[in-house]
Amino acid sequence: MDQLLDRFCRYVRVETTAVEVTDAYPSSPGQLTLGKVLADELQALGLDDVRVDEHGIVAATIPATAPGAPTIAWFAHMDTSPEASGKDVKPIVHEQYDGGDLVLPGDTGKVLRPAETPELAALAGKTIITTDGTTLLGADDKAGIAVIMTAAARLVTDRSVPRGPIRIVFTCDEEVGRGADHIDVEALGAVAGYTLDGEGAGTIENETFSADVAVVTITGRNIHPGLATGRMINAIRLAGLFLSRMPWQRLAPETTSGREGFLHPYVLEGGVDSATIRIILRSFDAGDLPGHAEILRQIGATVLAEHPGATIDVHVKRQYRNMVEGLEKEPRAVALAVEAMKRIGIEPQMHSIRGGTDGSRLTEMGLPTPNLSTGMHNFHSPLEFACLEEMETAVKVLVELARFWGREK
Repeated sequence: MDQLLDRFCRYVRVETTAVEVTDAYPSSPGQLTLGKVLADELQALGLDDVRVDEHGIVAATIPATAPGAPTIAWFAHMDTSPEASGKDVKPIVHEQYDGGDLVLPGDTGKVLRPAETPELAALAGKTIITTDGTTLLGADDKAGIAVIMTAAARLVTDRSVPRGPIRIVFTCDEEVGRGADHIDVEALGAVAGYTLDGEGAGTIENETFSADVAVVTITGRNIHPGLATGRMINAIRLAGLFLSRMPWQRLAPETTSGREGFLHPYVLEGGVDSATIRIILRSFDAGDLPGHAEILRQIGATVLAEHPGATIDVHVKRQYRNMVEGLEKEPRAVALAVEAMKRIGIEPQMHSIRGGTDGSRLTEMGLPTPNLSTGMHNFHSPLEFACLEEMETAVKVLVELARFWGREK
């Protein structure tokens, strides 16, 4: 596991934070930096067709050892969430974790407590990797990258594992909903794909939210506050009104669970003359999303009726759709993942993600792509951590998955 740990710690030190408010792809230069590192390593491993395309996407092929076996694909994303800093990540390795609280030394107010994080409590005796508390870790999804790279290294040195061609693809900007924008599914030639972008160990995620994003733009009227009587329209106040009228006892992530969807404001920025609210719309049933959007439009209309000199625009953009129906087109995608986990002594658990992955879009584009666990936890947060042994389990799952697909025709 030393090589796996080394890869992971090297990758998380490269800043790859995605930037939402740009049309550039990739949205941040660090993704290109990491992409070059990965391409060089894939080349050194002796993989075929190693390349970085004009969009920064890294691709390579593990050569087949079983002629006629189907081609599959493994995906992970290089970017990290913009919800917490990814600059100057300092991974800390806690060997033989003792099961107690972990105080993060860069910000001692950040404490990982087993009482608050049940999955941490179950990992006593394992190797835990955390941040120093000042940044996120980037295990989402550099754990997935490290797992794929390590599995590839093992497969190219062990030709006894029967396998068809395996396409490796490292995407950009998954965290801002654009990870699959420049993937040519037909050119990959794969019958199934797997995103390595899940939590813990032993999980297969075969259902995701359907997702849209709304951008609410409020335009007011600015003037010197000493002259503002009857003339100023403060867009900040109107944004506050808008947010106060959004449902929170229902349709909010703080008050929903299981298969309940939500509306989640996650960015608020602007000034007196203009303010912008970004809101994500989520439901397992895509048919609910137009109704969610209408709630926002009605709120905008009520605020505007009270402040007729303002303008309020609610623009909704499609992001991704629930993968469950697309996976039914290739049942082996999930079935063989189940068998691979059982082969290494794990009883797999099927999960529905209250979120999405590149696999959501890829499945919608015609490549059935469930999501597999990688050993990451508490992602998008300075309290993010990863478990080395769970990452190693994910490597073993990929090797067995290659073996099972190598027996298919």
